[in-house]
Amino acid sequence: MGSTTPPCWESPSSPWVTIHPCGNRILTCLGQGHGTKGVFELLSGWRRTRENLPFKDRVADAYSDVMVTYTMTSSLYLITFGMGASPFTNIEAVKVFCQNMCVSILLNYFYIFSFFGSCLVFAGQLEQNRYHSIFCCKIPSAEYLDRKPVWFQTMMSDGHQQTSHHETNPYQHHFIQHFLREHYNEWITNIYVKPFVVILYLIYSSFSFMGCLQISDRANIINLLASDSPSVSYATVQQKYFSNYSPVIGFYVYEPLQYWNSTVQEDLRRLCSGFTAMSWVEQYYQFLKVSNISANNKSDFISVLQSSFLKKPEFQHFRNDIIFSKAGDESNIIASRLYLVARTSRDKQKEVIEVLEKLRPLSLSKSIRFIVFNPSFVFMDHYGLSVTVPVLIAGFGVLLVLILTFFLVIHPLGNFWLILSVTSIELGVLGLMTLWNVDMDCISILCLIYTLNFAIDHCAPLLYTFVLATEHTRTQCIKISLQEHGTAILQNITSFLIGLVPLLFVPSNLTFTLFKCLLLTGGCTLLHCFVILPVFLTFFPPSKKHHKKKKRAKRKEREEIECIEIQENPDHVTTV
Repeated sequence: MGSTTPPCWESPSSPWVTIHPCGNRILTCLGQGHGTKGVFELLSGWRRTRENLPFKDRVADAYSDVMVTYTMTSSLYLITFGMGASPFTNIEAVKVFCQNMCVSILLNYFYIFSFFGSCLVFAGQLEQNRYHSIFCCKIPSAEYLDRKPVWFQTMMSDGHQQTSHHETNPYQHHFIQHFLREHYNEWITNIYVKPFVVILYLIYSSFSFMGCLQISDRANIINLLASDSPSVSYATVQQKYFSNYSPVIGFYVYEPLQYWNSTVQEDLRRLCSGFTAMSWVEQYYQFLKVSNISANNKSDFISVLQSSFLKKPEFQHFRNDIIFSKAGDESNIIASRLYLVARTSRDKQKEVIEVLEKLRPLSLSKSIRFIVFNPSFVFMDHYGLSVTVPVLIAGFGVLLVLILTFFLVIHPLGNFWLILSVTSIELGVLGLMTLWNVDMDCISILCLIYTLNFAIDHCAPLLYTFVLATEHTRTQCIKISLQEHGTAILQNITSFLIGLVPLLFVPSNLTFTLFKCLLLTGGCTLLHCFVILPVFLTFFPPSKKHHKKKKRAKRKEREEIECIEIQENPDHVTTV
């Protein structure tokens, strides 16, 4: 405590400021999810069209089948990330990320709507004219291919049986589509499987609820550092052996002050009470007292300070803590600094935040104008909002989705199920993050915002296809929903999770936090789309009875129309 050399916390090369940058990786990973979702949905819609139709009609059918839901989800992305990019967001990292994300969503949307659609048109034109989709050359006849080697037949074949016409729906033979239709749909809707799914959801809800109850501001600054940074070992040792002391707080007086005035001296002592101070002021007052020197006016105070106190070897290090200015023959102290260390308990971070909340208002109300700062305070300020911010953002996002879906989508029960599904996924990710020791930092906040949109992106097509289906039973409706959208959802989430694997090889704690959050996002969404919703929708509303009545009424009306009575007349035939 005797030396007041500026500590490592203040140094420009301080290890505390060597945070590993990963903003580009975050934007790449999160932007991938929505863009690939649109690609897979449009491909799925294209494959569901009949191949004997003109390619223009096929493209029109694919767009009409997919682009309404994709436009809705893109709009929700823009609105939620637009909130994060607005001036209401007080975290600059979140604001910059949300701005970039809005641009990425717009580019993805126009890419799907224009360039990728043009590629489908080109591929359809090649297919209709029997040109190869890769080599763009005319596909040889079956007789010519039979005379060639197998490798040549494999490369130059168009993938269909050499018959006079194509199958009207070859998408039914896609291996994922075949697996969902023939095996998975029958298994997940089996009456003996449903009780186990309900038990699984109760376990999932219990762990999520338990994790949400354990959310606290226990975030660690070490998690914001690169894992290979020397700061990690330093911070670990400091927290292990010296955790009863706060970081060294810089106390900066940035205007001329009458240090020789007894009232000013008393104010400085009062402000520094409760701290261990490393101060030239205290040492100088002690020096005057021991030397029996009186310095009650400005000239004596500064003269003794410069000519005697700062000349002694044991006090020379204080030269860097005092800024003098000279006007003619008169010297003035225009600024100075001292260092404070607070004694804390085991919960050091919370107490340091409380110290900040007490010291900063004093800098505005007291006669002494000062600033207290340490580089770690940047993170302490963030951690003060680490619990409330993600909960408020997620809650407000769910409320916003609830309001918007009533205006953007056509079925109220679909809106209701969408809100339930999104809330369940959001709370599940939040609770499991806590149980997995993921701290509430800026990365986890961004991932929670993204989880909201990711869940909507994948659950909305499945739910609205179900509620709008007119089959006889709920089981048939959920089977149709999984057949139409299951392949695209599975392909997108699988590619999304595979894209997270490189994050494991980045030596950064922030990137590992990103991996954990996005893995939970993809896993919870996959669980709801393929396990929880297909079972729960079979015994919860909406009911399909009114569809049966409508079908019966239409069938009866059609039978009445088909009853034709013919009366012969010499002049004409009257049809009733």
